[in-house]
Amino acid sequence: MAETVSQPSSRTRPAIGLALGGGVARGWAHIGAVQRLSELGVRPDVVCGTSVGALVGGFWLAGRLPELEAWARSLTRRRMLAYFDLLLNGSALMGGKRLRRAMREYLGDLAVEDLPAKFAAITAELTTGHETWLTEGPLADVIEASYALPGVFPPRIMDGRWLIDGALVNPLPVSACRALGARLVIAVGLHADAFTRASLHRREKYETNGENGPAGLADAPGGRVASRAVLRRLFGAGGPAPGLGSVMLASFNIVMDRITRSRLAGDPPDVLLAPAVGHVGLLEFDRAGELIALGRRAVDEQADAISSALEMLA
Repeated sequence: MAETVSQPSSRTRPAIGLALGGGVARGWAHIGAVQRLSELGVRPDVVCGTSVGALVGGFWLAGRLPELEAWARSLTRRRMLAYFDLLLNGSALMGGKRLRRAMREYLGDLAVEDLPAKFAAITAELTTGHETWLTEGPLADVIEASYALPGVFPPRIMDGRWLIDGALVNPLPVSACRALGARLVIAVGLHADAFTRASLHRREKYETNGENGPAGLADAPGGRVASRAVLRRLFGAGGPAPGLGSVMLASFNIVMDRITRSRLAGDPPDVLLAPAVGHVGLLEFDRAGELIALGRRAVDEQADAISSALEMLA
């Protein structure tokens, strides 16, 4: 029988918020985290997600988390190549159409307004740099805008604005949860150990096995030969230096880490869950099983803190 935490009645208690941070492939840890929170009886009234956090949070509120988990666990290096619709021109490396089709198979025409709790997907406006919260509209479109990582996916136009990945402005949206009415905020951050000893293994792969890239995509068996060749050039070592793709992802990792530290210093969550995912590369989507387990473990490690925080709301 699952352990439960003390939570006041939803009719009397102040609102609880859940902030799910960005982290590309490491975001599969969110699946395990929200599953474990549900088992402990934590029912957030507000869910705010950035990038992959918006993906997992949206699927969770839509009741489609089992489908997302099954899809994530099914990803192999070979299958991942099927979603890499590489572009040789345009505003990004990938068009994102194959991922969009896969997402719509599960979400259909569901709108944010149909979800059982308040939901916001965090994005950034390309032309102004403004942080933009998407709280209405087709859920699939809103999620896609939030994970539109510059250089990887093209920006998404909504209401006449070009929107990109929200991790560039608010990688862990605690502030959005509070603004939408949350009195207590639980946050799941994915960068606590991004630049500690836990990341040494990842660095060694960049330096000694650069041809395979941070996710090992280029050596995937089968798939499209052209895609593998392009990925090898993007993520392979360019002489003594990392490839273009590796530099882009490492730079994005730095930006998310530094902005997260700055934002949390001014507005920390009441409970911070920090799955130990720093050793996983940003494109290693084929490690879902491991990451989901790490997300569940992070919740268990903070179960007492969660319970204590909820008791304060009674």
